[in-house]
Amino acid sequence: MSLCPYPVYVYINKNDEMKNVKIIPPKPKENKKLRVAAYCRVSTSGPEQIRSLEIQISAYKKVIKSHPNWLFTGVYYDIESGLRRSGRKSLDKLLRKAAKGKVDYIITKSISRVSRDTLEVLKITRFLRERGINMHFENEKLDSIEADKEFEITLRGMLAQDESRNISENIKWGIQRKFEKGEIYTKYKNFMGYTCVDDEIVIVPEQAEVVRKIFELYLQGLTLGQIRAYLEGQEIKTVTGKDDWNAKTIRRMLMNEKYKGDTMLQKTFTEDFMTGKKRKNDGQRNKYYVKDSYPAIVPAEVFDRVQEEMAKRTRLIRKEDCSEEASVSKYNGKYLLGNLLVCGDCGASYRRRTERGKVVWRCATRIEKGKEACATSLTLNEEWIKKILGERVCENSIYDEDIIRDNIEKILIFNDYLEIYYRHGNKISIKLTI
Repeated sequence: MSLCPYPVYVYINKNDEMKNVKIIPPKPKENKKLRVAAYCRVSTSGPEQIRSLEIQISAYKKVIKSHPNWLFTGVYYDIESGLRRSGRKSLDKLLRKAAKGKVDYIITKSISRVSRDTLEVLKITRFLRERGINMHFENEKLDSIEADKEFEITLRGMLAQDESRNISENIKWGIQRKFEKGEIYTKYKNFMGYTCVDDEIVIVPEQAEVVRKIFELYLQGLTLGQIRAYLEGQEIKTVTGKDDWNAKTIRRMLMNEKYKGDTMLQKTFTEDFMTGKKRKNDGQRNKYYVKDSYPAIVPAEVFDRVQEEMAKRTRLIRKEDCSEEASVSKYNGKYLLGNLLVCGDCGASYRRRTERGKVVWRCATRIEKGKEACATSLTLNEEWIKKILGERVCENSIYDEDIIRDNIEKILIFNDYLEIYYRHGNKISIKLTI
């Protein structure tokens, strides 16, 4: 049945009134070709998945190019997990292209290929629908442009998400069983001193000498910064072939039990399979310590001496009577600045407080005994003091606690200036402009 090309007038009788209503038929759609793109995704770069990806790309190219009313605008693909958008550059590129009005129609294998996050699927399909762009899911035979299909798309997305959760739980269970057996798996990529040959962990002699030298220099009394300067001065490359060393990297090496042949398993854990973010294991999960799991680069007694030395270099707290003791208080043990900041007026340590939504540091004497006991001590904004230390002490003007801990002995706070004392004996004064 064809549409009438001429306006039609309808007369409606309501309350004995006649209204002249003009019905304007819709314009027939232009017979123009659709700009069609396809999206593919595989989770890993394994041979089977890569082969599957290649087949999908080839098939989509053939289908789109052979359709008489379609224009091929590309096949976009990612090799990433379907749970998170981060890292899926091709999907983002496709959506940006759609936002610019350069795509009319998108084909993909299934909802799970787009995302295994139900909320993410809905965001994408709604984003496209608002712009009049359809995404066709082949396996489900669903079109996102149809608003009444959103419930079914949501349901299918929830099933895909739950499947991912089950897979994640099974993987975690398998890893846990391996931990309990002391089984270790690592590719040892970019690990100074070691490499993996035929699934066997072996020592790289040249790199192992560098590791031993770092431990030796630290026991000789050098700071992390001085060790870094030595390595760069000797033109020793990092494990990735770079000329510049990082103090934090050196510190991690000195603390890594693998260099004495042992392994601590489950130092970190994934709390939420949806986000994939790892957290440091501070007792939330079991840890597993496996002795003699690797060929050692440094003797156990050398490694243990380094750990003792690192503990000794943690600054002692200066008390009000100017005596010193190990940091064990609830105020100073948790935060590095609590072990460094000292009131220049009374000699008491500074304590961390939250006031009016801001984190500040105050003289302990003033907190406990009032302004009269220490009239000239200043309250320091934590953000400000970290900024100052980052600019004057750390690399690239970025506050780094490892560098601060290794290089700074104490920081005296006076009425209008502060003094930063270095472990090697130097000091700098900074005018306060807070």
